[in-house]
Amino acid sequence: MPQTTDQRAGDPAPTAAHPLPGPTAPPLDPPRGERRGGSGAVVPVLAFAGIVVAVMQTMLVPVIKDLPTLLATAPNNATWVMTATLLTGAVATPIMGRLGDLYGKRRMLLASLAFMVVGSLICGVTVDMTTMLVGRALQGFAMGAIPLGIGIMRDQLPPERLGSAMALMSSSIGVGGGLALPAASLVAQQTDWHALFFGAAGLGVLAMLLSVVCVPESSVRATGRFDVLGAIGLTGGLVCLLLPVTKGSDWGWGSPTTLGLFGGAVAVLLLWGVYELRVAAPLVDLRTTARREVLLTNLASIMVGVAFYAISLVLPQLLQLPESTGYGLGQTMVVAGLCVAPLGLTMMLTAPVYARISARRGPKTTLMLGMLIIAVGYGAGLGLMSAAWQTVIISIVVGAGIGLAYSSLPALIVGAVDPSETSAANGLNTLMRSIGTSVSSAVIGMVLAHLSAPAGSVTVPTMAGFRVSFAIATGAVAVGLVLAAFLPSRPKPGEPRLLARSEAETGAFERVAPDAGTIDATTPTCPPTALRGTVRDPHGRPLPDAVVTLREPGGSLTAHTVTGPDGSFAFTGLTAGAYTLTAAGYPPHADRVTLAPGDRERRLDFDLTQEAATRPQA
Repeated sequence: MPQTTDQRAGDPAPTAAHPLPGPTAPPLDPPRGERRGGSGAVVPVLAFAGIVVAVMQTMLVPVIKDLPTLLATAPNNATWVMTATLLTGAVATPIMGRLGDLYGKRRMLLASLAFMVVGSLICGVTVDMTTMLVGRALQGFAMGAIPLGIGIMRDQLPPERLGSAMALMSSSIGVGGGLALPAASLVAQQTDWHALFFGAAGLGVLAMLLSVVCVPESSVRATGRFDVLGAIGLTGGLVCLLLPVTKGSDWGWGSPTTLGLFGGAVAVLLLWGVYELRVAAPLVDLRTTARREVLLTNLASIMVGVAFYAISLVLPQLLQLPESTGYGLGQTMVVAGLCVAPLGLTMMLTAPVYARISARRGPKTTLMLGMLIIAVGYGAGLGLMSAAWQTVIISIVVGAGIGLAYSSLPALIVGAVDPSETSAANGLNTLMRSIGTSVSSAVIGMVLAHLSAPAGSVTVPTMAGFRVSFAIATGAVAVGLVLAAFLPSRPKPGEPRLLARSEAETGAFERVAPDAGTIDATTPTCPPTALRGTVRDPHGRPLPDAVVTLREPGGSLTAHTVTGPDGSFAFTGLTAGAYTLTAAGYPPHADRVTLAPGDRERRLDFDLTQEAATRPQA
């Protein structure tokens, strides 16, 4: 590839979706001081922000059945209080993630929390249904904090801390939900229900103050402009999709409204997809999303979301049903919340366990292990529903599995996308989880309504309904397990082979099979181009067993390997062209290199203690 004065050897090759940054654009990676300074407080503060978001989502669960009376409205209308937050959260998650990549992740994190605080205050001073819906819709914007927090962690933390930190951030939504349920139950029983909103507003303000003090702004930026039309199209498509999913049981699954909205969702999302493929700086890079590792991870996320929400729907109802039903456990609202709380606590405790397993086996293995544990928990739950202590065991086992699975998802996404797309890609993944919980709510709600029986003046779910719900969750996990099995496996550790030292030497060269990313031995007919380098840890020592990935300009996987005991890696037998190289497992560093015709060897060293990766030398 001929070089010009505007593009030096080793500089990134411009593409339609990722044009070259201007001379004043910030560096690819933050400076050393920014990455390391203050990182001790970044993780707990961001995890606290994620827990606050989960509290906002869960706090009304104890009073759902009382909302029609509290808001003086029909039961069908009262469900909009939950639906409004779901819709805005689903829309805001990918949009806020993209805005964070473009204009600053901490800035958008603070904006997401500010929306939640304003919405909470609005809800705290009203019983008017319309005003309540406005406040709840604003609260939904807080969901963007999860992918933004993961993006900040990737930019700020050294690689040895990144895995466990992302695991904790990803699990915070479950941790906060599990802890908030008993707390919200106690508040709802002892005080006015509006105190729930004021408490959420106070937690949001505290999270904002801690973020301002402890979380530095990242210098990593995506190029391009915000895709306004893409945001409008995605919003319209998601609303048309999620409205019938959440309200279909009220409207009727065969009603013209439900079917019309589903048809509209298909049409709008198809048109949106065509537009996103043509725009230079899309809201969602569908080419990246279509990569096997990203697509399968997102599909598996939907299944994990289904499994996560099933236990939250079943156990609280079973625990609070009166013993006169013959299977209800007759517990108070607070005790029911305490029995389910281990779900969140176990998710939090699995974050460091995930980091150890993933470091040895990779996030794919951890995801599959988590799904197997979930299946065991739900399978045991089919026979362990006769005492409160048995529900605690179910919560612990399922929580451990969901914690491992949720912890694996951001690592799989981060390992497959460019650093400038971290928040947007994780925003889309968080959206997939939300779709999973929405589907779970609709399907299990329909099952429990169908398999119900009268108990006095009310109708309650039967034990058969609870068991069918657990069976549905187990089936979803099984589907997710199959999807995860087709994810690319982490390469086995091994020392790269040496390159031939002269044209006269013959022998095997490492050659990459583009479709599988595997290495075979071939004898080149002409001298190939070789790309070699070394990866060092934050202390300047060679980093063995670090994953190094090579991609073509379009983003497709070309090859991957792991560094040897001396931290070295080598790709040989390469043809001329532009490649993107990422290093260190969850790649905190990435660079692009152009191999010109006639190049014999290029070098790209990754020193994780430096401001950026060393530029390639001819």
